[in-house]
Amino acid sequence: MSVRVRFAPSPTGNVHIGNIRAAIFNWLFARHHENGRFLLRIEDTDRERSTPEAVKAILDAMEWLGINYDEAPLYQSTQHARHLEAAQQLLANGHAYKEDKGGTGQGECIIFRMPGTDMAFHDEVKGDLRKEAKDMKDFVIVRSDGSPVFHLANVVDDITQSITHIIRGDDHVENTFRHVALYQALGAPVPRYAHLPMIVNAQGKPYSKRDGAAYIGQFREMGFSPDALFNYLTLLGWSPGEDREKMTRAEIIAAFTLDRVKSAPAQMDLRKLSHMNGLYLAELPLDQFMNGVREFLTGLDWGRSLDETYFAAVCKLMQSRTPLYSQAETWNFFFIDPIPYDEKAVQKNLKKEGARTTLETLATLLTATDFSEAALQQALRQAETALGSGEGKLNQTLRVAVTGVTVGAGICETLHVLGKERSLTRLNHALTTFC
Repeated sequence: MSVRVRFAPSPTGNVHIGNIRAAIFNWLFARHHENGRFLLRIEDTDRERSTPEAVKAILDAMEWLGINYDEAPLYQSTQHARHLEAAQQLLANGHAYKEDKGGTGQGECIIFRMPGTDMAFHDEVKGDLRKEAKDMKDFVIVRSDGSPVFHLANVVDDITQSITHIIRGDDHVENTFRHVALYQALGAPVPRYAHLPMIVNAQGKPYSKRDGAAYIGQFREMGFSPDALFNYLTLLGWSPGEDREKMTRAEIIAAFTLDRVKSAPAQMDLRKLSHMNGLYLAELPLDQFMNGVREFLTGLDWGRSLDETYFAAVCKLMQSRTPLYSQAETWNFFFIDPIPYDEKAVQKNLKKEGARTTLETLATLLTATDFSEAALQQALRQAETALGSGEGKLNQTLRVAVTGVTVGAGICETLHVLGKERSLTRLNHALTTFC
């Protein structure tokens, strides 16, 4: 049997990481199996909320993450006649009946008749699941206005697409008992089910936008790499074993099996994701990293026209120190003059006792260097000796004087990239302004 799985989002807004995680797991399952097929179905029957913009958001998110599908997307709205045909089949064979639901007089609904026996199915993640007959009531499959309900449409569409495995969130477990009954009543083979664990926050509650970035578009805007986000989301509920985390896509595909999917909730950790993202960015070819950075700088006045040689030198210095592309916005001290100074940094480092003597000594020694990294190191050691300071004690004062901030790459590396003229101009500016 060839594996056929699907991703069936409702285009009603932004794409949540829980939804795209389900898409990733389905995609991996299909790619792991020879001749496996990954299909896309757009469940667009909510006419008020299903907008072209929302459909585009889904397609853009999938393209950005590299989740390709193998057949033309199926739009659920085109399946209306099939849904109603299935409802008529259920009426004809006694598995459904009509009723004026609630006695509103607005028309008859079509109600599916549960079989009246205990229901059970094997979940590829959770194991054998069972529900007693008394806990399963008949349910509406077609509303009084003639529109099919999710349960009927979902099952009919899966039959249409010949889906063999349904991999979705565990919030659908209760629905699955109903869906198994529908498959059986329609005389169709029941697919295998795998329900994925919920993604939660640090408190164990469902992860939402209140906990930080929750939608794919937000992660993209924040400067995450699609490969890093893809890799991280695979680890939310699945483990490759052997304590492996950072993996290539080919390695993930080779290792992905449903028996390694966990049933316990998976905690979203943005700090861990940011760390992984930094590892991915550090490994990129420099030109690719530069392109990613440039995308986040073109919206800034100082980022629109950059000297390519100088920009490349800055990117080379900062690449291994940048967990997110968007953090390149903090590199402004490399590109603008006069630089803005952090007031707290100034108070702590440039207005303290002895700061003037420190900067004057540094200015004298740095003026005599060629600004190679080795010469800069030697000049700093000489300044420390002259001032009776321990190694590295002058670095922060110098850093604030020439960059305006307290964090960054190594000070000698930073000075080398800034260049002699720019660095000494700023050093003298700090002397006359703050000391």
